[in-house]
Amino acid sequence: MLAALALLLSACGGGSDAPKAAGPGGGAGAPPPPEVAVITVQTQTAPLVTELPGRVEASRVAQVRARVNGIVQKRLFREGSEVKAGQLLFQIDPAPYQAAVDSAKATLAKAQANLTQARELATRYKPLADARAISSQEYVNAQSAQAQAEADVASAQAALRTAQLNLGYAGVTAPISGRIGRALVTEGALVSATEATQLALIQQIDPVYVNATQSVAEVARLRQAQQATPVDLSAVRIVLEDGTELPQRGRLLFADLSVDPTSAQVLLRTEVANPGARLLPGMYVRARLVQGEIGGAMLVPQQAVTRGPQGDSALVVGADGKPAPRKLKISGASGTQWIVVDGLKPGDQVIVEGFQKMRPGGTVKPVPWAGPAAKPVAAAASSPAPAAASAAAPAASR
Repeated sequence: MLAALALLLSACGGGSDAPKAAGPGGGAGAPPPPEVAVITVQTQTAPLVTELPGRVEASRVAQVRARVNGIVQKRLFREGSEVKAGQLLFQIDPAPYQAAVDSAKATLAKAQANLTQARELATRYKPLADARAISSQEYVNAQSAQAQAEADVASAQAALRTAQLNLGYAGVTAPISGRIGRALVTEGALVSATEATQLALIQQIDPVYVNATQSVAEVARLRQAQQATPVDLSAVRIVLEDGTELPQRGRLLFADLSVDPTSAQVLLRTEVANPGARLLPGMYVRARLVQGEIGGAMLVPQQAVTRGPQGDSALVVGADGKPAPRKLKISGASGTQWIVVDGLKPGDQVIVEGFQKMRPGGTVKPVPWAGPAAKPVAAAASSPAPAAASAAAPAASR
């Protein structure tokens, strides 16, 4: 019995020692290095793209206001619709202005009758004055009466035109073509020409203007670069607030000649076609302008660069497969990429994705980055990831 008990204890001890011996020698070994997406940088001539904040402004704006006093009888347009220049928008009560026209016509007819009488009298007096049958004073009085009658006719004609204009102003028309907003008055409202009551607002939004601002120092620097390497400044890309870029390109019209004294900014105006009315007045957008070129630069995706108070840096895969940080000097942006002018060499592999898979002091396996649409890191790491994670967990716990 004692021999059997000793044999049993030795067997239990040997079973507990077997896994310990099999762990380092007979296990799966160290996990494979994680895959990271990299780009291989090369020198090239990069466009210097400046992205400026801006606001959309209608190319033409007209305030529809009352030019006569009266009661609004009808609204003859649909709010938010497109209107044409000269289209009737509101009808103000025309009755008093029609009466004024009739009165002016009667006054004109009376003045024309007096003119006929005065002209005939002056015509009869002329031979009599030549024959000295009447005094010269009587002939002068006849001529004066004719001139006064002619002036009365001219005054009556002007009064008639004024009355007709006021009658025409009772029908409020669109001064320009464009999109009209909501009606600011309703039927039955009393409008006044003295107060110039605003009735509606018309804005022409095809094309539209994008007003952006840029610092004076930046404008001066880019003008010097433009003189050294001329580029086309007319094509401007418009980016919406959600990051969507419009397919149509804008055209830079001018840079303002004055500087805002409060912000030291210069206004840049861009004209953009707006066929689908995607841009509305007051909307916040960003304008991307190509304002120069940089030779011997390297383009690096913005997500690969870490920016901070100590400077800009990126992780580069070395010859030993270990990532190492590099200090970078950035000169601007080109779309979603930074323009790097110092800190990298041609052929360097810059890590773009897969940072969370790296282990301190460990090596990585670089794979080509396919861009933001496809993410090869996640696809390639789908199968080995569990093994790497399971191997890394005991290491972390140790």
